[in-house]
Order: sequence, then structure tokens, then C-alpha cells
Amino acid sequence: MRIRALADQLGTTAHAIRFYERKGLVPAPERGRNRYREYGEADAERLRLLVGLRQLDLPLEQAAELAGMCAEGRCTEVSVELRTVIGEKRDELRRRMDEMNYLDRRLAHLHGDLAAGESPRTLIPLGKEVHHDSV
Repeated sequence: MRIRALADQLGTTAHAIRFYERKGLVPAPERGRNRYREYGEADAERLRLLVGLRQLDLPLEQAAELAGMCAEGRCTEVSVELRTVIGEKRDELRRRMDEMNYLDRRLAHLHGDLAAGESPRTLIPLGKEVHHDSV
């Protein structure tokens, strides 16, 4: 399979696949007599896992390492590691969502006070502010 067909199948770009190859994150595929890259099913599976892990916000190096491990037949190890990584990612995501919800409440409160004619000088304090859930 050629790079464009593979990229379309994976929902990525040929540029991204070439980037992974240049960085040494995936091995370069065999080339045909015409010098075009020719990807096999093993290449496609490795890239599918790499792209999928990136879509889960795993760092590129980690995603490539895990995809490589699976390509080497160590998918069970990858599954074990992914359980830990997914748990950590979910914890981080919940923390970020809490921060965003707090910021939304602050902004809504500020918006209301500004609409009521209050001065921003008294509404936006200097320095680190104490986190209040009542806002």
C-alpha cells in the first residue's frame, strides 16, 4: 500500500507518516522498483496504534515506544502499561476539568459584577488568590 492510501486509512497525513519515519519512531518501509514507499499490514498496524495513542494525548515518544513494543509481539506488556497510563491521564483530565470549571465560575461571577457596573479594580485581585468553591 502506498503512503497516501495508508494515511487516508489511518485518518492522518502522508506528511505525518514521513515525519515519524524521519524521527526514527517507525522503521522506513521497503521501497518498490519505482522508489515509492510500500507499506505492509504490519506497518499499517504499528502506525494505527501510534496514531491512536497520540489521539489519546500520549507523548509522541511514548506512543512510538508502545507501538514498537506491540509490533515486536509484546502487546501484553503494552496493555499493562496502558492501564497505568490511562489511569494517570484520566486523573490529569479530571484535575484540568476541575480547574476549567472553577475558571468558568469565576468568569461568570466577574461577568455579572461587571454587567452590574462594578469596577474591575476591585474584582480582579493581585497575587495568588485563595480557591473558593462558593464563587
